[in-house]
Amino acid sequence: MTDRRTKGGLVAIAICTGVWLIQNGTAGQDPPRPSSAEAFAAGSEHVPRSTVPPTQPLRPSEPVRIRIPAVRVDAPIMRLGLAPDGSLDVPPAGNRNIAGWYKDGTPPGAEGTSVIAGHVDNARGPAVFYNLGALRRGHTIEVERRDGRTAVFTIDAIEAYDSENFPEQRVYAASGQAELRVITCGGTFSEKTGYRGNVVAYAHLTAVR
Repeated sequence: MTDRRTKGGLVAIAICTGVWLIQNGTAGQDPPRPSSAEAFAAGSEHVPRSTVPPTQPLRPSEPVRIRIPAVRVDAPIMRLGLAPDGSLDVPPAGNRNIAGWYKDGTPPGAEGTSVIAGHVDNARGPAVFYNLGALRRGHTIEVERRDGRTAVFTIDAIEAYDSENFPEQRVYAASGQAELRVITCGGTFSEKTGYRGNVVAYAHLTAVR
């Protein structure tokens, strides 16, 4: 997954090849896809809240680790900058257990919408966010920060999009609360071109430890 700057903000562009799936075949090995029951209600214009109320945003502090207990994610977070062409750099493809945060964006837990991205697979097998599509509303995402606090987010929805229909306004819109988007490759898969979209988990801050 990569992003590029536009006047409206960040736009997700799917460029993942799904190397492991292409090399090993796709039968029975596709990453989980989000259930329609976990998506937004049809026609919804705003990110719906779960039944867990939001908590007050924290002061900005860099994220250092992400944990998603329901799918056994426990990975360090690296800083990502922009490539010469203006796209968002991605974590090293050879490291299956690392996520990335755009270093000039909103830190997780602070007021606004923060974005954490990671690979779905590499040539050796499933990567950090392979099981992102298996998450459900109400599951939690924990982000450990450099200030020693852990921001706990509750998932509002999980959706998959083809690249040509990626809803950048919904994903990246500014917020007066502390919100989080976790993004990986997904959607339709082609053995010729790889993944043709993204899976996005939407969550909001509900606790601080």
